[in-house]
Amino acid sequence: MSPDAQSPQTIVIQQKESLFGRFGKVLVAVVVILIFSLIGLSAQYQQYFSEPGGPQEKYHSLSKTATDKVAIITVAGTIIEGDDFVKKQIDLVREDDSVKALVLRVNSPGGTVTYSDYLLHHLNELKVAKGGDEFPVVVSMGSLCASGGYYIAMAVGDQEDAIFAEPTSWTGSIGVVIPHYNLAGLMDEYGVSEDSITSGKFKRMGSPTREMREDERELFQELVDETYQDFRDIVKSGRPKFREDDAALDEVAQGQIFTAKQAVANGLVDQIGFIEQAVERACELAGVSVDGVRCVQYKKQLTPFDALMNAQAASNSRGPLGELRSFFDLTTPRAYYLYTTLPTMMQR
Repeated sequence: MSPDAQSPQTIVIQQKESLFGRFGKVLVAVVVILIFSLIGLSAQYQQYFSEPGGPQEKYHSLSKTATDKVAIITVAGTIIEGDDFVKKQIDLVREDDSVKALVLRVNSPGGTVTYSDYLLHHLNELKVAKGGDEFPVVVSMGSLCASGGYYIAMAVGDQEDAIFAEPTSWTGSIGVVIPHYNLAGLMDEYGVSEDSITSGKFKRMGSPTREMREDERELFQELVDETYQDFRDIVKSGRPKFREDDAALDEVAQGQIFTAKQAVANGLVDQIGFIEQAVERACELAGVSVDGVRCVQYKKQLTPFDALMNAQAASNSRGPLGELRSFFDLTTPRAYYLYTTLPTMMQR
């Protein structure tokens, strides 16, 4: 190479570093931190109003900004052990000092004697914690408020004009039933017989595999009669007109169902009106203005885990064990405050 030859030049082009490239990792980290912070704040906000997994308070009506509240506790469907949603609502209301009155929204055919009485007991305890008879409880009946549903409606006590039924509501069915089904004829047809070993002659009383003996029927009737008398006493506690008039109570406590108009005429219901009228009456009894109070209700919180467990439970209930549980539920003698014409196959 001659000395005059020039060596080739090397050109280096330096790329400009983008703003995102320089700070990208920092921005991603900040965004992640913000997201987790928002999730945490949201969880704390929800827990401020309700415990994790418990009922969640929701706005229903009236003022959105008021601090004083009228709370709606909802009782829907069959009243049976294992469903603690109503009890959780009662607990929330009891612990909330801003609740000035309660509307009990009942849309139920009733259920077991034990759980109907359990819920009424805790509603009465709620009233005591809130000031006794001075704390207003108003009932709003949905399409059906029968038997055990009517039983817990007696939480109104001596409040005047406190039970509202919608125009199409059915109510009543004051009574007790122990379902029993005699499958002996079907068993004979298939050549099946019962050969149980028991510790006494009454141990298999109520079995659907044979006809009920008269002495067994008498024992069941004693159970029903005593439980029925308890129901009558509860009705008297919430319907003062029946306390001194057993004959009037006899007329409406034979297990029959009443329309809203019939229920008003017979003293089982005070007024025909929708839930809005019940809320207004609760405000009136509490001495608060409808413009100065917020009406709230409670909804179930369903987490992804709950959904998964419910799906698993539903799957299990369709299997052999679920069918066996249904069979034992059907064949177990149990007393109900319940309005139904169907076999009592209620699973927990």
